[in-house]
Amino acid sequence: MGFLDGLWRGREVDFDSGSAATNAIELTKRHHYVSLTKQQAASGHLRVNLSWRMRTSDIGGSQRESLLRHPLKALRPPEVMGHSQSMVNVDLDLGCLYELTDGSKGVVQPLGGYFGDVNAPPYVKLSGDDRFGSGSGEDMYINLDHREQIKRLLVFVYIYDQTPAFDRTHAIVTLYPSNGPRIEIHLDERHPQARSCAVVMIENVRKELVVRREVKFVYGFQAELDRLYGWGLQWGRGYKTKV
Repeated sequence: MGFLDGLWRGREVDFDSGSAATNAIELTKRHHYVSLTKQQAASGHLRVNLSWRMRTSDIGGSQRESLLRHPLKALRPPEVMGHSQSMVNVDLDLGCLYELTDGSKGVVQPLGGYFGDVNAPPYVKLSGDDRFGSGSGEDMYINLDHREQIKRLLVFVYIYDQTPAFDRTHAIVTLYPSNGPRIEIHLDERHPQARSCAVVMIENVRKELVVRREVKFVYGFQAELDRLYGWGLQWGRGYKTKV
């Protein structure tokens, strides 16, 4: 069935099928979920990557053109891929709230050293902590061979240093399934005072593993995300070791 067939029958497609050029599905407000089960990608290791870029307007490295001469350029500031801590003082972290089918709940995140385990509960593991926004970013691995033990996973991003900076960074969370196109969620919404963002929910729904875009910014940290999604964990202040 083609795309026009779906429109002709009055149905809204669930998600973009991706393209041969990009081999990617971008989850948006309109097309907000995809089924890993239907994509035959509900097994193996699902890699979740967080990467971010800074906007050149924040480091004084870009000479903005006149708004009257180039109005369209002013709508989207240019971005640079490579940068160092001196250019932008922000440390974005990737985390995951998990709930298993046996009722156990918890968090996987760099803060506090909760890096998880990919071969034992919670079947989620962080590979490390990128503090400076390197090209590779941060990776998290989810073992979908244990999908029957997973009830729901909320992937989130937060700013460790407590300095709101989502308006100065362009963050992307990308999911790499074992089969089919990658899944991209762009954190493009401008929330300058937000410190955390619930990005995507991975959930078992009637024996079907689905990925649903959330992109909900909050002004607090993990405890506020917990309240928003009803996880019911107890939270305390944590710190990272100095580098």
